Amino acid sequence: MNGFVSVLLFCAATGVSGFSVTTQNNNVQVKENQEADLTCSYSADFGTDPRLEWKFKDNKGSQTYVYYDKTITDPYASRATLYSGSSLRISKVTRADNGTYKCEVSGNKQFGEVSVMLTVLVAPSVPICNIPTSVTTGNPATLVCHDPIGSPAPTYRWYKDNTLLPSDPSKNSNFRNATYRLDEAKGTLEFVKASPADNGEYYCEAFNIAGPAQKCRAVRMEVRDLNTGGIVAGVIVALLIVALLIVGVWFAKKKGYLDSKFSAVSLNPFSSFFCSLQIKLM
Repeated sequence: MNGFVSVLLFCAATGVSGFSVTTQNNNVQVKENQEADLTCSYSADFGTDPRLEWKFKDNKGSQTYVYYDKTITDPYASRATLYSGSSLRISKVTRADNGTYKCEVSGNKQFGEVSVMLTVLVAPSVPICNIPTSVTTGNPATLVCHDPIGSPAPTYRWYKDNTLLPSDPSKNSNFRNATYRLDEAKGTLEFVKASPADNGEYYCEAFNIAGPAQKCRAVRMEVRDLNTGGIVAGVIVALLIVALLIVGVWFAKKKGYLDSKFSAVSLNPFSSFFCSLQIKLM
């Protein structure tokens, strides 16, 4: 009796119990178009003919069966097989196979499961970068970098004038006055209020564990003050043009080139527009 109690205490301490479902590797990483082995084994407690199922959930949360009712389902029938009784082998994996595979076993009124994460390795491609070339001082500016090819999803680094920008500028003495926000997972570099100090050449680099990093072409971003002088000059020129048109119509009417009905219709829009400009300027 004491020996039986000791065994129970040992099992409780070590976590060993019946009806176990295990895997040799719960984090499988293989290159694209290669073969992936997802191992699953279970204890004899489930009986001689337990129910076995393999389910797949992709990174977006969509779930489907891979092995159900002792049959490989249609989407996998041409490239998946069951081996060693309960393990799953998938040939020529693609990025669409990224996700979590769950091996579920039930029998003798018991249930057990184990999950295996599959990561298909694809090196990054040259990322697509959206970098504005001109920004007005004090306005926000967002630089975007994205690589749709790499797997696992790449992490992004931003460079200014060939200098790596730290993800948290407040922790770097050389960038404490910087006002940008960098999201390494999303690939965005955001300036809440751009300033002339943010002038420079920017480019982004995408990298993951599958292969060498790739970068986009550098683009220069210029931060300029609002050209109020040019706007005022443009308004003055517009007013002069309107004034000349009004004088021209008046002169044509005086010389008899236009009848009174045409001149009234022609003058009214110009007069209204001219008056509205005067009111706005005042």
